[in-house]
Amino acid sequence: MAEKRIFTMDLDGKNLVVEFGELAKQASAAVLVRYEGTTVLSVSQVSKKESTLDFFPLMVMYTEKQYAAGKIPGGFFKREGRPSEVETLTARLIDRPIRPLFPDGYKNDIQIINTVLSGNVDRSPAVAAMFGSSLSLCITEAPFNGPIAGVEVGRINGEFVLNPSEEERDLSDIELFVAGTKDAINMVEAGALEASEDAMVDAIMFGHSWIQKMVAFQETIVKEVGQEKASFDAPEVDAVLDAFIRAEEKAILKAAAENNRHVRGELIGEVLKGLEEKYTSAHQELSKEDLSTALKTMKSMVDEMVKKEVRRLIIDEEKRPDGRGLSDIRALNSQIDILERTHGSALFTRGETQALSITTLGALREHQIIDGLGEGEEYKRFMLHYNFPAYSVGENGRYGPPGRREIGHGVLGERALLQVLPNEEDFPYTIRVVSEILESNGSTSQASICAGCMSLMAAGVPLKAPVAGIAMGLVSDGKNYKVLSDIQGLEDHLGDMDFKVAGTEKGITALQMDIKIEGLSKAILVEALAQAKEGRLHILSNMLEAIKEPRKELSTYAPKVKMIFIDPDKIRDVIGPGGKIINSIIERCENIKMDIDQDGRVTLMHSRYEPIEKAISIIEEIVKVAKIGEEYDGKVVRLEKFGCFVELWPGTDGLCHISKLAHARVNQVEDVVKLGQILKVKVIGIDERGRIDLSHKALLPRPESEEKEAKKPE
Repeated sequence: MAEKRIFTMDLDGKNLVVEFGELAKQASAAVLVRYEGTTVLSVSQVSKKESTLDFFPLMVMYTEKQYAAGKIPGGFFKREGRPSEVETLTARLIDRPIRPLFPDGYKNDIQIINTVLSGNVDRSPAVAAMFGSSLSLCITEAPFNGPIAGVEVGRINGEFVLNPSEEERDLSDIELFVAGTKDAINMVEAGALEASEDAMVDAIMFGHSWIQKMVAFQETIVKEVGQEKASFDAPEVDAVLDAFIRAEEKAILKAAAENNRHVRGELIGEVLKGLEEKYTSAHQELSKEDLSTALKTMKSMVDEMVKKEVRRLIIDEEKRPDGRGLSDIRALNSQIDILERTHGSALFTRGETQALSITTLGALREHQIIDGLGEGEEYKRFMLHYNFPAYSVGENGRYGPPGRREIGHGVLGERALLQVLPNEEDFPYTIRVVSEILESNGSTSQASICAGCMSLMAAGVPLKAPVAGIAMGLVSDGKNYKVLSDIQGLEDHLGDMDFKVAGTEKGITALQMDIKIEGLSKAILVEALAQAKEGRLHILSNMLEAIKEPRKELSTYAPKVKMIFIDPDKIRDVIGPGGKIINSIIERCENIKMDIDQDGRVTLMHSRYEPIEKAISIIEEIVKVAKIGEEYDGKVVRLEKFGCFVELWPGTDGLCHISKLAHARVNQVEDVVKLGQILKVKVIGIDERGRIDLSHKALLPRPESEEKEAKKPE
């Protein structure tokens, strides 16, 4: 049995402990990361053979076992099933900073499996899993140019907090996850309450200072337990294929410089077709399999030549593939009310990217329940779902459940708009926005934010401020670089950065950055955010031409909801024995929908406001509490020798004693009042059992004798 090794680091006063050598010993590498109650097993399995696939087959998995939080999974099967949204997003979070750090051309199959064995939501499982993923990779022989690390950053009262607890996250106005190497940042995911660009840069750099310490800790461990890295040399250029391609170099470069996307594609396609025909004719001796491999390689070489030319044109001549300037935004078009029967709809078009967003309002009980590691039941009342059909890029494709990309883009849009939504007390609805991508040429997630914002405003959701999004790009040759605004698909594919920034006129609400180079400097980060702000404000102005502010009234087809609060002790009075009272209210108010929570919150929903107002009036009468000094016109409902009982409102009576019926002596109650009579009374007392004492005499004028007696000098 291998020797168990334990390494410990002080991470801002908390212990980060790594154990190596005891678990999963047959895997390529495995480490157990303990972080103050959170325990993650990270295993990296590296194939010895190169894959035949055309891409690098790296797979990152992240699984939260319910036993990690002392829970039994819900549902019929009582075991973990398909990955949750949190698991999917965390797996992407780990994948994104790791993938760029492998050499081009490396194709060995790698799987990184992270299993949360013990979960403390106050000590981020995602931070522990990313740390374990990087360290386990560094220990293998795979040519990974790490280590990397990631941290969460919050901000409370202007002070940055590392890996905030659940309570601290609730108080924070920035929610940031940043990852990087010891030299630079290479991934950012953030949400914020309209944070300034300067504040966001400071938060990222604060996080990077801790990342550098975590990377240094990993390097210490690797020196002691790591193995020698396998040598990897990128495949040499095939001289014969290179000669064929060089013969068409002018045509390829000319096609690469073409501004029109479709024309460029057709020109490159024609060149490739000619090259393939010539090569096939010249090498008839090749087997079908060898010929197919050669033609695939040829296509890759042509794509690489196009990539280099496009990048050269941007850096040397500041000429983008569609002819725009570096900071120019494509043509914009914003529309609302595209669909008649929905609660809100909007269409946003930016160049060849088009998003149709639809808002639907529902009852609060229609929220999404989340089965996570936290205590109690978690739920979401706002959801943004993103759909990307193959026809949006003019292709046929597979249709099924949403993939990682669709889930990730949806949550990014959700995070951007969540910051400006009203709370549920002010707007008691569950809100769902669906973004249908109808056309795509880059930055569909940000188009979804723009269209989603307008559809919310059209639906009458009182947003604090409108939100727009923009995707920024970067092209760098190692010495010089250019930052691009509003990148299209080709610039995303061939460039070095996809930096998405969403926000209001005042500040940033969401941020997502992925880069293909090893890291990003602070100077580039500052420049990109400043340029993004200019573009964001330009897009916002176009959106506001379509709709200036949220509508004051909801759609005719939207459910109408109002919320009131009652004393929890009065809930039983509203429900009544066997539900008699609440069923009566529902029937009298046109089958209104009512929800009563244990804290006394009553939510009422109907297609019209009138039944809601009627139900509120009835409930207020039921839960009304009399106060000393209040006056009522009550109905006499019972006569007794000692007085009469007066109904102040349905369900609430008070006693007016015979001595309180008149100033003069009353011999019989019937001499003053009759059954069913409306009697003016004043509340003069309420005992500890809630019994109400009333007086009619207190509202009658005093007799003259009493007036004179009262005016006599003492």
